[in-house]
Amino acid sequence: MALDADVVRLAKGANLATIVTLMPDGQPQAQLRWIDCDEEHLLVNTEPQRQAAKNVARDPRITILIHSCENVYDWAEVRGTVTETVGGGEARAHIDTLSTKYTGADYQLPIGPQGRVILRVTPKKVLTPAIISSR
Repeated sequence: MALDADVVRLAKGANLATIVTLMPDGQPQAQLRWIDCDEEHLLVNTEPQRQAAKNVARDPRITILIHSCENVYDWAEVRGTVTETVGGGEARAHIDTLSTKYTGADYQLPIGPQGRVILRVTPKKVLTPAIISSR
């Protein structure tokens, strides 16, 4: 299933996203993150030892709210599941791509010994202002 055009536009722009995963006790955890996408998935880059990665390894449900940096009324909410985790060189190259998009340079912060991973999120439900207004 292809991603909604508004989701792609927002994810490809230098817009931040809030990702929400579930802690072991069911409490939601929200984090502000860089975001990207391919044709069918939202892509979140993290380190495997971070809480969000641990949360989705246990419970793959995730919600991502992408906020336009230019217009507070331009957003997309994607509810879905993490259907694949990709590590190694692909994840390392991806964090450089994201960093260049958001900061103009390769990723400069230290990377832990476990490296980076990409969380591939398959959407199950998408909400945008355009979808809501068409109801």
